[in-house]
Amino acid sequence: MIFSVEINNRAYQIDLENPLDVSIPLNFHGSQPNAYDVEKATAKPCEAGSLIGDTRRGGSCNFEEYKFIPHCNGTHTECVGHITHERISVHDSLKNSLVPAMLRSVEPVTASESQDTYSVELTEKDKLITKGCLEKALEQVDENWLEGLIIRTLPNDESKNTRRYMDNLPPFFSTEAMNFIRAKNVKHLLVDVPSIDRTFDAGKLSNHRIFWSVETGKFETSEATLIYNTITEMIFVPSFVEDGAYLLNLQIAAFAADASPSRPRLFKIFAS
Repeated sequence: MIFSVEINNRAYQIDLENPLDVSIPLNFHGSQPNAYDVEKATAKPCEAGSLIGDTRRGGSCNFEEYKFIPHCNGTHTECVGHITHERISVHDSLKNSLVPAMLRSVEPVTASESQDTYSVELTEKDKLITKGCLEKALEQVDENWLEGLIIRTLPNDESKNTRRYMDNLPPFFSTEAMNFIRAKNVKHLLVDVPSIDRTFDAGKLSNHRIFWSVETGKFETSEATLIYNTITEMIFVPSFVEDGAYLLNLQIAAFAADASPSRPRLFKIFAS
């Protein structure tokens, strides 16, 4: 099915039958990605007396109890409620079902190769997505397509689908890079790492605060807080997916929580 849409006063066509899924399916019975060495996501048949939710064990149908941590067990979308006392939910924060978005690949650099900074002292082992990386990647990009920004880090391979991130700490954004993203008015940021912040950052979550405009060290929103912005982490963009402009469909579960498992899908666009 070819769908016609107007974006920023220009007409485009979208192929709805061939979306590009950039989520990591959560396999409850197999290999999974993992952040912070939390317990694996698990599933087990529900049991109530003689009733068993497993057809292989004599049940009439399969129904299971799932246990997982959205922030650590796979692709998830989060809202400002992630860092506030107020229990703001991603269900209420995500208003846009279709978002003009730009996919860009960037190669993080070691902290010693950059003058960029972060809210805690950097080490020579830290890998940064810098302002310079983003400036180069977004050079000459039509900013009308930056409502969503999808960052694919290089090198890129399928091990991201099952990677244990405590074995080799992932890259993260510098303070300057995050301020650059804010200046571009990005509303939906998608990344293929477990967090836009450093894995161990003394609990500051400084990049999250910059993105949502929450004061340093504060847990309250203000008039400046960007409550409809979202961050999606632990995506995987296959290497065959080309950098460029897409229409993003950011699908979440109907969770009244700060985060939800999510399924971002990209639709190729064609000028009419």
